[in-house]
Amino acid sequence: MVFQYTNAFVTIASVNCEKLVNFYTKLLEQNPVVLIPNVYAEFNLIGMRLGIFKPKNTKESEFEAISNDKPLCVYSKSKISLCLEVSNLEDAIAHLTALGYPPPGNISIASHGREIYAYDPDGNRLILHQAIVNDN
Repeated sequence: MVFQYTNAFVTIASVNCEKLVNFYTKLLEQNPVVLIPNVYAEFNLIGMRLGIFKPKNTKESEFEAISNDKPLCVYSKSKISLCLEVSNLEDAIAHLTALGYPPPGNISIASHGREIYAYDPDGNRLILHQAIVNDN
């Protein structure tokens, strides 16, 4: 038997589901393609889907942020990052800042381009990345 899959997508669990859906609606500048209020939302991104769901009451403690009174970057313990490649990093930073979630650090240079870490309302790590353009 061969393992086969038909699609893959990333999901984020949140006890503050509506707040997170609102954040991603504004960040991505699109409405969810699937929306069950306070239960599940799904966005179609280029090359993947992003789902946000509210965990069952019996599982909420597994998904709660450690503390809402600490800076997001302090309590973000997720090993998964949502990486969004952008065409203009400064514009992306300005957009995120206008939403009330300015990146806490500075732009860094990596082998693959320029990037900055940011965090959503639940402390999930976002990496905004601008690729190096070769004009050879």
